[in-house]
Amino acid sequence: MGEDVESRAVELHIDGKTRMFDVDNPVLPDWVDDQALASGGYPYKKKLKEEEYLEELEKLQIELIKVQFWLQATGKRVIALFEGRDAAGKGGSIAATSAHMNPRLARAVALTKPTDREAGQWYFQRYVAQFPTAGEFVLFDRSWYNRAGVEPVMGFCTPEQYEQFLKQTPHLEKLIVQDGIFFFKFYLDIGREMQLKRFHDRRHDPRAVWKLSSMDIAALSKWKDYSEKRDRMLKETHTDYAPWTVLHANDKRRARLNLIRHILLTLDYDRKDQKAIGEIDDKILGRGPHVLK
Repeated sequence: MGEDVESRAVELHIDGKTRMFDVDNPVLPDWVDDQALASGGYPYKKKLKEEEYLEELEKLQIELIKVQFWLQATGKRVIALFEGRDAAGKGGSIAATSAHMNPRLARAVALTKPTDREAGQWYFQRYVAQFPTAGEFVLFDRSWYNRAGVEPVMGFCTPEQYEQFLKQTPHLEKLIVQDGIFFFKFYLDIGREMQLKRFHDRRHDPRAVWKLSSMDIAALSKWKDYSEKRDRMLKETHTDYAPWTVLHANDKRRARLNLIRHILLTLDYDRKDQKAIGEIDDKILGRGPHVLK
């Protein structure tokens, strides 16, 4: 199990303490388990109950079907991109959003490492090729924002490429919105101990171990670097026309429900059921970089 996962213990510095974390050890350390949900200043002491989550999710997914019929009838287009640290819940949020939509018109895009040809193109080119046509809803599982986080932290781009990206991105996103595309940018934020717990869960679940890579392990000691890049990304690319929506995502269930609610409340689709959608929990979802402060 997990033969492709690099096995090693990592020395971490958390809240002034030095901690050893070994993702291969089947026993999750108490200091991780005890602090996971509360980490990062999470506002709730308990996760949302599964029964309540599933009941609310069903209502929201019915509304998403209405959105899809509306997109087909009007030719309107939607892009939603999902960013966040590894194990923040991006894939699960995309799955919950698109689970009952027509897959011919709702596409999840998770691009792999660029080919040699793509590496020689304009950086945004391969992402633009995935943009929606009339009636489509496209969900990006990571996006061009790799260049604002993973690439500079792990040394996959030059400092000049990083700075150029931060300058160009608002211009690109203005063009997206000006062309009439509904554009959502979600950042799922989790605490450090929660990330460690989710890494550990993946490592010891034969069904999920493929989700844990050597890159994830290498990133464990770069929490501060990722935080700095996250903060600058949100500051430099949060605009009135393409704002960041930030979610506290230690509880995946609350994050997913509020994320979908935000989409539904933003779109003016036919036969919208306001009561079924409900209200946004402003302890979980907010707009702009100030949410993380």
